[in-house]
Amino acid sequence: MSKPKLLLVEDDRALADLLIWHFERGGFEVRRTGDGDEALMLAQEEQPDIVILDWMIEGISGLEVCRRLRRKERTGNVPIIMLTARGEESDRVRGLDTGADDYVTKPFSPRELMSRVAAVLRRVRPALAGETLSYADIEMDVTAHRVRRGGQPVQLGPTEFRLLRHLLEQPGRVFSREALLDAVWQHDPDIDARTVDVHVRRLRRALNEGGRPDIIRTVRSAGYSLDAEA
Repeated sequence: MSKPKLLLVEDDRALADLLIWHFERGGFEVRRTGDGDEALMLAQEEQPDIVILDWMIEGISGLEVCRRLRRKERTGNVPIIMLTARGEESDRVRGLDTGADDYVTKPFSPRELMSRVAAVLRRVRPALAGETLSYADIEMDVTAHRVRRGGQPVQLGPTEFRLLRHLLEQPGRVFSREALLDAVWQHDPDIDARTVDVHVRRLRRALNEGGRPDIIRTVRSAGYSLDAEA
């Protein structure tokens, strides 16, 4: 499956660079501009799958860019998420009425924005909504069932994949063996806590292949967590 195309319209260079880094790691192909007129031109040149659009940009405003994208046949149905420092309800309503699909108020975390993008794509472009989880140097493509660490593929069995996915969803949190049994094995009566230990060892071995540092922390009498500082 080809990468989803994201058009980022943001004139704050530092914020734009941060978002580009996160979205490219998340499997997106990103084009960026800080200028409203150029944004319209880029959207016509190559139709994006989603647009992240700052309200306050150079040239015409983000609100007017949104309005014009909605008027054109080629981009009329492209999902748009607006970014703004304007948090008033009237501004949010105005942005949504102009045609934005969602509205994120600054400051925000890149992770929050990525979740919003995934939610919008699930609604309007389900084929593009492949879920990607990442922590430290680990990346998991849930849809394609692939895991990479430091850019290198990691071979996992189905149970280890489910176990890693659960840990990746809340990195740093310590999960008891009972909690992992419930989440990964749905509390199968034939599985006991020692089985969790066996699969954690297998997961560790796969992730640490090639002498990479151990990222799974064992907490005595408590359980396990994914912890880059382990």
